[in-house]
Amino acid sequence: MTTLARPEPDGTGIGTVTERLPRLRHELRALHALVHRDLLRLACQRTPTALMLLHPVLYLFVLGGGLAALIPTASLGVGYRTYLFPGMLMMTVQTPAIMVGIRLITDRQSGYLRELLMAPVGRATLLLGSCAGGTLVATVQGAVLLALAGAVGLPYDPVLFALLLGGMVLASFTITALSLALAVGLSRPETFHTLLGLVMMPLLFLSGGFFPLTSLPGWAQPLAAANPLAYGVDVLRRPIALRAPEQAVAGGVEWAGRQPPLLLEAGLLLAAGALALLWATRRFSRPE
Repeated sequence: MTTLARPEPDGTGIGTVTERLPRLRHELRALHALVHRDLLRLACQRTPTALMLLHPVLYLFVLGGGLAALIPTASLGVGYRTYLFPGMLMMTVQTPAIMVGIRLITDRQSGYLRELLMAPVGRATLLLGSCAGGTLVATVQGAVLLALAGAVGLPYDPVLFALLLGGMVLASFTITALSLALAVGLSRPETFHTLLGLVMMPLLFLSGGFFPLTSLPGWAQPLAAANPLAYGVDVLRRPIALRAPEQAVAGGVEWAGRQPPLLLEAGLLLAAGALALLWATRRFSRPE
């Protein structure tokens, strides 16, 4: 004999709670499937992954080695390769994070996105899964570059690596969310690449990854303080100063001549990514 749940005094039935549990399991399975798809793509596409990693390595040793002879250590406090290393970590996580936005557009063009939208899950779940997968893949690729820490004079310190890994997760999440926010309203990858070229190049040069932000002219200082990549580079550089004080470098983001606390910078980076993802989710949830 089937027993019916008696409604609660507020008019809500007990069954509504049990009905939400299968729905939540569907959403979590969809998230897991999307993240698993990105990990499978990373494992299968070894040549493109190796080329993505080769790019920052060449910058680190070719550009860093060339400029190290021109930029004296006294001006930075450390060798230029050591100074450049956090910026190269940022460059390593940036490329796979940006690819998430490009895949969203190509999936829409090929019709694959339409098939995904037919799944019995919310649209927001699909976008969150893409963001989570892109964040994880970008972090994994950035973690590979940590093996070169000794080559630029950094100690192989587990605590330092854990802090850098946490910083890469934050940076990867923010760049992935910004990439999705830029791509969610576009239908052609060419438009995305054009906008990306206009936006990313100034952000990279104003990030402090290649030279200290204190050397920028006065009009560029507010732009650097509003640049999320500058906070990402700071979150990757300042743990080095905590664990290896002899490798401490100044010249990051400053507010009124003072550098904000590391936790505040990490919080601002997380907030920028969360706001971008929230906007992209609301835009993606609209019927097309």
